[in-house]
Amino acid sequence: MSSPSSSVQEARKAIADRLRHIRQDAGLTGRDLAIRCGWNPSKASRIENAKTRPSDQDIREWCRACGGDDQADDLISATRTADSMYREWRHLQRTGMVRNQTSDVPLYQRTRHMRVYCSNVIPGLLQTQGYAEALLGTIAELFETPNDATEAATARVERSKVLHDGSKRFALIVEEDVLYFPFGDAETMAGQLGYLLTVMALPSVSLGVIPRTTARRMWTLEGFLAFDAAQVQVETLSANIIVTRPSEVAIYLRAFERFSKMAVHGAKARALILEAMTALG
Repeated sequence: MSSPSSSVQEARKAIADRLRHIRQDAGLTGRDLAIRCGWNPSKASRIENAKTRPSDQDIREWCRACGGDDQADDLISATRTADSMYREWRHLQRTGMVRNQTSDVPLYQRTRHMRVYCSNVIPGLLQTQGYAEALLGTIAELFETPNDATEAATARVERSKVLHDGSKRFALIVEEDVLYFPFGDAETMAGQLGYLLTVMALPSVSLGVIPRTTARRMWTLEGFLAFDAAQVQVETLSANIIVTRPSEVAIYLRAFERFSKMAVHGAKARALILEAMTALG
């Protein structure tokens, strides 16, 4: 699979290409442009080759130097859209984690079919208050951001009420090891695993577990969420990457189908969850 950041890189390259075409249409060399803007020539080159992100002011000066002031606002908007596709967790959580739990609520509400794959934690949609609070607390500690884990966990659980909307479909798949990764104490984990058994009964929810011993038709990936066939969010350690290019979204959906065929559902999935509960002692 291609890197999830390729859509972001492609968007930024498209902006750089547009800036280069504006310069060329004005009959200017890169050096001419740099002189008019009062820049080092290397700066113009880095911007044109998508190695440096241009600031809003850079774009305005570039367009002004080329007689294309009317194109500046459109390019600035495109740059901000590209930036929004790559969202660093540290930036998203700089004032706490509650906002990040509520900002995607409209997206969750308008999505008809959500697919979620997790290889490292219980999916956020299925987390209990205790599990979410323990997990979010470790995240705040790692990124050294304000720790509002209790409030953020409450917001996460509130967001998860969308599972009860019978007009939607939720397909979630976890690796079996996720059932054994402890966040919180044994009581918290027992409550979390028990909740998985409960939520599996919802008609809108399909929960699959990929057994450790299953022959792999797809390697483990970082967690991702697919919203219909329009958008995928890939959750890396440092950032939440939004993928919208149709061909790239299709690859994630294809991977999800492979995961689904590797997973067990229904009674077999419940048996794996019960084994994990027994292992808690």
